[in-house]
Amino acid sequence: MAIWGMTSTLSGEDVMDDSNPISCFELNRTQRLYGFGICFVVGFVISILSTLALTTGMAALFAVFFTLGNLISLLSTTFLIGPGKQLRTMFAPVRMVASIVYLGLIVLTLVMAFVVGSSIICLILCLIQFLALFWYSASYIPYGRAAIKKVVGGCIEV
Repeated sequence: MAIWGMTSTLSGEDVMDDSNPISCFELNRTQRLYGFGICFVVGFVISILSTLALTTGMAALFAVFFTLGNLISLLSTTFLIGPGKQLRTMFAPVRMVASIVYLGLIVLTLVMAFVVGSSIICLILCLIQFLALFWYSASYIPYGRAAIKKVVGGCIEV
């Protein structure tokens, strides 16, 4: 397993399949890594900067940019594995519920921002959206969810 080259996961699954260039937009390995990094960072920055809209009370703008930033970060992995494999891994049995909850929260956040226009509700939904993305992402780390459950369970026990 090459960590920087990202050729396989701990489970042995091939992450960057060079044998099918169409699934990776016909970019070479270095270009895909740059695409991933740039997309991920841009998405993260957009999400962080979206909080500026909260200071002006523009809930819809906050929800749109926060969600857009999260989606760009999430889609950054298509540079590594391609869009088809991205969808297959998102809806694999181990992470299907997390994916559906996350995508549902994206829709709910945008609906609440435009229909209700409440900054408080949007902030709460964006926080839950972030937690859903965190839980989804933990499914890619071996024993990631188990570790989270153990930490949270330890914090709850007094």
